[in-house]
Amino acid sequence: MLGKSKIKYIQSLGQKKFRDEAGLFIAEGPKIVSELLKTCPAQVKQVFAVKEWLTEHEFLTRGVQTETILEQELEKISQLKTPNKVLALVEYAASNELQLKGQLSIGLCGIQDPGNLGTIIRIADWFGVTQVICSEDSADLYNPKVIQSTMGSIARVNVFYTDLANLLSELKDFPVFATVLDGEDVKTVGRQSQGIILIGNESKGIPPEILSIANKRLTISRKGGAESLNAGVATGIILSHLT
Repeated sequence: MLGKSKIKYIQSLGQKKFRDEAGLFIAEGPKIVSELLKTCPAQVKQVFAVKEWLTEHEFLTRGVQTETILEQELEKISQLKTPNKVLALVEYAASNELQLKGQLSIGLCGIQDPGNLGTIIRIADWFGVTQVICSEDSADLYNPKVIQSTMGSIARVNVFYTDLANLLSELKDFPVFATVLDGEDVKTVGRQSQGIILIGNESKGIPPEILSIANKRLTISRKGGAESLNAGVATGIILSHLT
């Protein structure tokens, strides 16, 4: 049975301040927790789940601290409106070195909606893109809504936060693709082996100081009357043509 102090501690990890202090984030639901246990089991520090789930996934949780809880207890510690069988406390990923050459990366400019960020990480994973570089004003990677939206892809995609303008200004003769309304139709560009694909904030687009550095402008041809595309949808379409 979960004590009050444990419940309060887990609930606190819904806030960035306490996540950063503990170096832990919350992952919930059978799909996401299973993906993390398969891909990075060492990062999964503790699993809280109903008895049925633990029994069914005993082989996945070997070597991981687990605790059987009741549905009512899961409701108390969950960040979801509808809790789903299992919740895990997962350690922040170790910092990796950013490697740009020889691969495509996604650069996100002010993507502040957690759902969009998580979806873009999931899309990147689908197309085999393993690096997402976020501007410092983008949503927090470990926000529970981001984690849920990745559907486990957070375990396979490296996410970095940096000053994009400074990073790009230091690159020489490196492909930087900006997604804009007046660029070259992405269908005509062909497959790319390396480069950074910039995706802007849906309402503000790519900041001028970053856009001025891009050496290639891409657009998704519009046939209807919509003014813009969701950032995640745009990312998927662009990657479907460049990868």
